[in-house]
Amino acid sequence: MPRPSLPDAPERARGQRDPEATQRALLAAATAEFAEKGLAGARVDEIARRAGVNKQLVYHHFGNKEALYRAALDQVYAGIRVQERALHLADLPPEAAMERLVGFSFDYLLEHPEFVALLNDENRQEAKHLRDSPGLQAMHSPLVELLQETLQRGGEAGVFRTDMDPVNVYISIAGLSYFYFSNNRTLSAIFGRELDGARAVAARRRHVIDFTLRALRP
Repeated sequence: MPRPSLPDAPERARGQRDPEATQRALLAAATAEFAEKGLAGARVDEIARRAGVNKQLVYHHFGNKEALYRAALDQVYAGIRVQERALHLADLPPEAAMERLVGFSFDYLLEHPEFVALLNDENRQEAKHLRDSPGLQAMHSPLVELLQETLQRGGEAGVFRTDMDPVNVYISIAGLSYFYFSNNRTLSAIFGRELDGARAVAARRRHVIDFTLRALRP
């Protein structure tokens, strides 16, 4: 009976010596692979090659390709939530806080096209992996609470409407930026404009911020 294949000595030693670094490398490689090819088209061999490890370490650390995909989704969502908390919105006046949040949301999608690609793929799969993520809602609760607090402060100061639901506001903020990036190629073709150029992106960013702030005013 053939023996199961094992990572070669340098890779096995590296994985054993620093398993956290190996997991980070695999998650980074997996995120890139899944963003380019989706879950169905991604290959474990290619993920391992990108990470510079033997593919057996993928199974050792994550179990299977779907579990690695779920971990990659969790990581990209955790990444944006961590950076949102670092905005310190509570330290700013309500309008400045909202402008910072909207600008950050736009910039994050501009700088992380893999996030847009992964979300597109997960939506095609009816969010079945996100639904199985035990910490996903808990991860988003602080953002909703922070947005609620900002809206409340703005309402009390008379600069925001007092009837705005924080979840709806966040969906609107995300949608104004997400659609622009997820559909940039088709929008460019339809309207005959290069919407991925620096000037077009800057104009869209300003529009999204102004549009949101105007919608929130009494």
